[in-house]
Amino acid sequence: MCAQTENAAPEPDSETAVLSLDGLTKRYGDTVANGDVTFDVTAGEIFGYLGPNGAGKTTTIRLLLGLIKPTSGTAEVLGADIRDRRALTEAKANIGYLPDTLGFEDRLTGRQVLDHFARMRGDERRDELLDLFRPPLDKPVETYSSGNRRMLGIVQAFMHDPELVIMDEPTSGLDPLKQDRMHAFLEEERDAGKTIFLSSHILSEVQRVCDRVGIIREGKLVALEDIEVLLERGGKQVWVHLAEPVDSGQFTTDDMIDVEVVDSTVRFTYTGEYNELIAHLARFDIEDIGIGDPQLDDIFKHYYGDDATPGAE
Repeated sequence: MCAQTENAAPEPDSETAVLSLDGLTKRYGDTVANGDVTFDVTAGEIFGYLGPNGAGKTTTIRLLLGLIKPTSGTAEVLGADIRDRRALTEAKANIGYLPDTLGFEDRLTGRQVLDHFARMRGDERRDELLDLFRPPLDKPVETYSSGNRRMLGIVQAFMHDPELVIMDEPTSGLDPLKQDRMHAFLEEERDAGKTIFLSSHILSEVQRVCDRVGIIREGKLVALEDIEVLLERGGKQVWVHLAEPVDSGQFTTDDMIDVEVVDSTVRFTYTGEYNELIAHLARFDIEDIGIGDPQLDDIFKHYYGDDATPGAE
């Protein structure tokens, strides 16, 4: 089972950090939206910021972009302190941003929206991106589906070829085929050296594309790990089909969690030593067995409890 690592992020590395958060805190009265959040995002990685709605993900993004001011602590974005308005404004010219809620002017066409952003930041990659993501450019945005709005947002976020792209729920509204296209695109951008910071409550998305993940709970960072390490610490998913029914009390050990027994089949997450598991199972007459890596959904439950589901407040 994953051990919580609250406030235990590694020391910032100013030479490679594209984002560097240091004790970043935002309070609204007695409510702590972000509490002493500290971590780095290094150049050329996809960093996933994971948590349910209301956990504090969007607050962190708004702080990084200078849309709200921190109560205490700070962060650097492309070397600019977020408390220095002039420096941050200069840095934002090299940042792409895809918000969760896209505030495009509904009466404009998609082409006019992109023209507007092009005048502010440039659009050297516009044609390339429109070949991948094809919003109906000559229709008013008010006629767009949520998926078309999202594709228009993706184009505007990347078309000026920024060094850093910050994305809040990037595939919201996209159908599965377009999600796959987006995931492949993000991996290609990462391989080309771009840094991607994305927040999501879609665990399979984070698991697929991210190099590292930070999990935020009630405004506090509770885990900061490489995806592979996080999955390894989450144990193994095991199912065993026995020759005859077994009593759960007889079968279960302290290293088994989320144990489910149905007749002769037992399913559980195993968090102990593998040799001990094999020795324990050898005591039973086993007809079939399966062992696999856990999904982030299961690891998520260990942080938030069985009652908390991704996407729930």
